[in-house]
Amino acid sequence: MSKTARAVSQLSCLAALALASCLGTALAQQSSDAAQRLRTQRSALDAQLQHNAFKSPLVLVSTETPQGLRGDMYALMDFPFATISSALQDPQQWCEVLILHLNTKYCHVVDGAQASLLNVNIGSKTPQTLSQSSRVALAYTVSATQTDYFEVQLNAPDGPMGTSDYHIALEAVALPANQTFLHLTYAYSANLAARMAMQVYLGTVGSDKVGFTVLGELPDGQPIWIDGVRAVVERNTMRYYLAINSYLATSQQPPAQRFEASLQNWFSASERFPQQLHEVERPAYLEMKRAEHLRQQTAQ
Repeated sequence: MSKTARAVSQLSCLAALALASCLGTALAQQSSDAAQRLRTQRSALDAQLQHNAFKSPLVLVSTETPQGLRGDMYALMDFPFATISSALQDPQQWCEVLILHLNTKYCHVVDGAQASLLNVNIGSKTPQTLSQSSRVALAYTVSATQTDYFEVQLNAPDGPMGTSDYHIALEAVALPANQTFLHLTYAYSANLAARMAMQVYLGTVGSDKVGFTVLGELPDGQPIWIDGVRAVVERNTMRYYLAINSYLATSQQPPAQRFEASLQNWFSASERFPQQLHEVERPAYLEMKRAEHLRQQTAQ
């Protein structure tokens, strides 16, 4: 190699290193900005975290737009950031979380072209074969990871039962006193057929279902809960949050006992809100989930 060619090669290497360094610095700055943004959000929600209908440090916000439905759960958690970060930056562990949800029938991680994929089947609140449920392939990505902040995203262009732009995101930031502030997002769009099917559901078996947003108060002091499609997205957002919390709460259990403990924890937590979340009795839930967990140990 000539001196000139060698010099050009060295300059190219230096330029590549400089670009990588700049990109690394930019990503670190973005994560730092995101961590500060989430801490600011926690401060802004302080009053709601202390005083709410959940009697826990939780805030649940739902929105409906022409683009779709979205639920956001904010939670102040008594788990060290390191515990949450290590538990929820692994796609295999996410399957252990998602299967706790009443409507998740199966979850198995496979290698995708650009990211890990979670093949998830979503269906009814009763036992089903996989052919009776809907498959969604969620691309799993760790969007940011720092010593005090991380973000994980699960996305699919096509969702179950006529939905699209299926999106689950989780971000968390470390707080003093071994606490962590967590933000969970659950969102999707729905086509016309899905919207019509939802209206049929809301007009029949789902007519008495409510969410968690309080719209007012009855003469006897009882809350008036939101209903309709926003109530649907609120119930599912809460179920996903309870799955995350139950998985973390049982993380110190012996491996052979952990899944059973997380099932019991999830069901007990959901029964705190019977008007919104009660669907089946505990024995039926446990039997169904044990079978579904066993089924998801192999690719199907």
